[in-house]
Amino acid sequence: MATLFVNASGAAAEAIERAMPELVQEKVASRIMAKDSTLWGPESESEASVRLGWVDLIDASRALLPEIKQLRSDLANEGVNHIVLCGMGGSSLAPEVITRSAGVELTVLDSTDPAQVRGALAERIGTTAIVVSSKSGSTVETDSQRRVFEQAFTDAGVDAKSRIIIVTDPGSPLDESARAAGYRAVFNADPTVGGRYSALTAFGLVPSGLAGADVATLLDDAESIGEFLFDDDAGNVGLRLGAVLGGTLPLRDKIVFVDEGSGIIGLGDWVEQLIAESTGKLGTGVLPVVAEQGAPELSSGAPDVLAVHLVSPDSNTEPAGNAIAVGGSLGSQLLAWEFATAVAGRLLGINPFDQPDVEAAKQAARGLLDERPGAAAPNFVDGAVEVRGSRSLLGSAATLGEALEALIGSLEPNGYLAVQAYLDRIAEAPLARIRPALARATGRPVTFGWGPRFLHSTGQFHKGGTPVGAYLQITGATTEDLVIPERPFSFGELIAAQAAGDAKVLEDAHRPVLRLHLSDRPAGIRQLHDVIDHLAARSAENGNG
Repeated sequence: MATLFVNASGAAAEAIERAMPELVQEKVASRIMAKDSTLWGPESESEASVRLGWVDLIDASRALLPEIKQLRSDLANEGVNHIVLCGMGGSSLAPEVITRSAGVELTVLDSTDPAQVRGALAERIGTTAIVVSSKSGSTVETDSQRRVFEQAFTDAGVDAKSRIIIVTDPGSPLDESARAAGYRAVFNADPTVGGRYSALTAFGLVPSGLAGADVATLLDDAESIGEFLFDDDAGNVGLRLGAVLGGTLPLRDKIVFVDEGSGIIGLGDWVEQLIAESTGKLGTGVLPVVAEQGAPELSSGAPDVLAVHLVSPDSNTEPAGNAIAVGGSLGSQLLAWEFATAVAGRLLGINPFDQPDVEAAKQAARGLLDERPGAAAPNFVDGAVEVRGSRSLLGSAATLGEALEALIGSLEPNGYLAVQAYLDRIAEAPLARIRPALARATGRPVTFGWGPRFLHSTGQFHKGGTPVGAYLQITGATTEDLVIPERPFSFGELIAAQAAGDAKVLEDAHRPVLRLHLSDRPAGIRQLHDVIDHLAARSAENGNG
């Protein structure tokens, strides 16, 4: 039987004590199981009524397993041993955590950065098959990736149709075009399951199973914990977890995730998009911060921070301070966090199934692709970094350090800093080390997201959540662009429009945005590390870190 525990202390324990009587009395757990769409209020009822398929999908998902197993075997017999997933948001984050935790190879392409796309194309194209995942069937990133892979297969003398597998909702534009094109396989997911709740549907299972992960056990573990999640009982771990997520606001609205031996690689990243996109709306929400062991936020003593320790399921750790410790198998955690997020939505009085502000950045990006205005002149250049920002933000700043100080100075006492890196998250992964340094420099929680994938997840919180964020956007020069077949724009133009569009939406909402463009990526990254480390050291000397 799958095990899962949630141990709480401090403010987390108090939230459970406050919220649990109401949750049990109102029969929230069993009503979720019964797909009661009235739980989140009349304004949410229409959306909720078609988004609760995740509560009882195990049998339908298990029915996919024979087809996945057979397709994996057929591909192997043809010499295909490398799977690339073209997906964004929940449809890429779930398979990534499943396969990384299982120790099997899956190349996740969730970027429009030309260098990252080119890197995926260059990797064993002759023995590769791709899974194109898009719930709507019209996601610009995955459509562009499919087009460039189809061309690459053809150029390599490979029958492209035999190497393309589709996962989408029935009746979507991609469903119809894929069947007409005669692609290798088309898997339909349950249309009553939203993208970020889709880990245990075809979106999570198909790419993971084709890559070699044991998805049958994943479903078994989820089914085992599901027997307990829907009990109206004070010991329900899902209710306890939901009480912490939704019951510590308005004070503790920033939850810092630290993996301390959970055995699940990347779980924090998956939970981050689930919570941020589900709760960050109507000016409220829970901000997840994925951090590392020893993260500055854990010792800051900030009154708005709560810690989540992801631990081994065998440890039954008791946390100290304002914190919870969560341990369990991957399948049980996936279902439990989805359930807890729905419970948190009930406590917060918001609809946990919509994402009303995600479309704004997409529309802005489309407008910029149509207009092609070109990049505005930088406010100034410092070494390999072009600096852009409003005059009200930058003031008299004339160096990179001064610009960063201006952004830090714009932070509100209860604010957070979001780093948005529109770069190659594989080759330029070391950039993420600026996260803890910025947390030391600011004394505030800092999130780090790779663009454009965060636009499909935490991007919702940036626009719709508590309006206390400041934003550091990092883009980079493209040394070799990549054409998208039969499209009037390239990958370089697409990612530039996505970054500029998101910055515009944030600036229009009167949020501070500092845009840094690296004219030389390696040199610019080194420069950023040096300047931010200096700011962090100075903050520590002043007793602020």
